[in-house]
Amino acid sequence: MKFQHQDVKQAISEGLLSFPVTDFDANGRFDAESYRQRLEWFISHEISAVFVAGGTGEFFNLSVDEFREIVRLAVKIVDGKLPVIASAGLSVEAGSQYARIAEEEGADGILLMPPYLTECPQDGLVSYARQICEATSISVIYYNRGNGVMTPNSVNRLAEACPNLVGLKDGKGDMQALNRIIKTVGDRLAYVGGVPTAEIIAEAYLAVGVNTYSSAVFNFVPDMAVTFYKALRAGDSETVRRISREFFLPFVALRDHKAGYAVSLIKAGTEIIGRPSGNVRAPLEMPNDAEIRALKELVEVAKR
Repeated sequence: MKFQHQDVKQAISEGLLSFPVTDFDANGRFDAESYRQRLEWFISHEISAVFVAGGTGEFFNLSVDEFREIVRLAVKIVDGKLPVIASAGLSVEAGSQYARIAEEEGADGILLMPPYLTECPQDGLVSYARQICEATSISVIYYNRGNGVMTPNSVNRLAEACPNLVGLKDGKGDMQALNRIIKTVGDRLAYVGGVPTAEIIAEAYLAVGVNTYSSAVFNFVPDMAVTFYKALRAGDSETVRRISREFFLPFVALRDHKAGYAVSLIKAGTEIIGRPSGNVRAPLEMPNDAEIRALKELVEVAKR
């Protein structure tokens, strides 16, 4: 760990956040060399933190050994230039194990994913997150989505109990609920937009005080992703509307063809630009030929 809690909090409060895909070879195994090259390419762009083995990186599809190798490699390649955030979750025991591995391998923080499968009472969610926070000394960002959505009161309780909790990533897109959390918890935490293709509601995020978000499309159209973010923060509404209309709206329509395409299309995009990352693992599926042709057209749009 090279970045302290306040450093991580500051890094995820401003600037574009990148979530690289995880590279697999033709046999579906983790491809360390391809991943190394991807990370080197990522950090050559204007980003403020690197989130490895996240949702876009198929955390849910990785073995524990693969997870350890990914974090170790990321820490080595990023080399203290930016905070490295890994993932943890599934259960208290598994989440604590992932958090400890991330810390052992030198990560600066974890993105705490929701519990696996079951519906959860609020007290249970707070206990789940608190126990995993207590399993590590590195920074924690809670991912408020799926079956792990906390109320403002629960987030506040967790923040009071866990000094290493530095942020909340919104995965729901409910601006009223998010605004209530922000107004309740205040600047104790940093807030990150985290719905799939977050750019599509980036203006709404900005309106409630969320200055940044996770960009999955950065994996294959990084220059456009950075241009969009800079235009958003500069109040250049014309550029934001143009890119939204020409790229993000049709991309979201394509993404909605099939469940899981928020990840699958990103992997297809890396192939299109000549930086292939292999196929997704089951239960996800890769796009069909017609969808890939449509994605290629959008990549050309992004170059304009």
